[in-house]
Amino acid sequence: MDVAVKSAADRPVAAGAGPILAVKNIEVIYDSVILVLRGVSLEVPQGGIVALLGGNGAGKSTTLKSISTLLASERGAVTKGSIEFRGERTDRLTPGDLVGMGMVQVMEGRHCFGHLTVEENLITGAYTRSLTRAEQRDALEKVYAYFPRLKVRRSSLAGYTSGGEQQMTAIGRAMMAKPGMLLLDEPSMGLSPIMVDKIFEVVEEIHRLGTTVLLVEQNASRALQLATRGYVMESGEVTMSGEAKALLNDPKVRAAYLGE
Repeated sequence: MDVAVKSAADRPVAAGAGPILAVKNIEVIYDSVILVLRGVSLEVPQGGIVALLGGNGAGKSTTLKSISTLLASERGAVTKGSIEFRGERTDRLTPGDLVGMGMVQVMEGRHCFGHLTVEENLITGAYTRSLTRAEQRDALEKVYAYFPRLKVRRSSLAGYTSGGEQQMTAIGRAMMAKPGMLLLDEPSMGLSPIMVDKIFEVVEEIHRLGTTVLLVEQNASRALQLATRGYVMESGEVTMSGEAKALLNDPKVRAAYLGE
């Protein structure tokens, strides 16, 4: 099933909108000796969708973890440069602080709490919001409107659901936090073509309703169709950047990532 994806470049963006996220010349080292990122810079405008492309090991996931301050759990650190979210340096913040400020990451690998039901997983996404029971039910119904399958499976343990259902649960849990910015790490990986269409359709709708998106995605063609701007990474560095449409038509990008 083919779902028409309207490019974000065709949608209006508020004049003068500055970046909600600015990554400035960062260097990341693991275990105090392994240099993973070198001089990485990128910006995400308020209300935009930015695609981050690259092969396996290029540094895309590390870039997202640097932004969301999750590196410490993997013995990594940003040793040079700076990252600012809503004008505030993230190195002074915890992951919980960033969620409270409106940044939520959906990590690669469909991370769900396997021992909790689908609905319990979704509810954990709203822990930063003080919701009444009625407001929580309303938030859940909005997620179920995007993903009707989750409503059917709401009482099932997440660990026993399919890969596509787990990915929907992970995205739905992020939506429960009502993020101003969503970081998505390979949301279509390992999913069927029909499920990929559904995930991209929902990401498009989330963005249309006002959420800024930074998207790491193996499906370069779909990502660039959706995005306003793109960055290409190789070996821990940004090697290309530009308007998404221009990158989509670039011969080097097409040869490397679109099999042409």
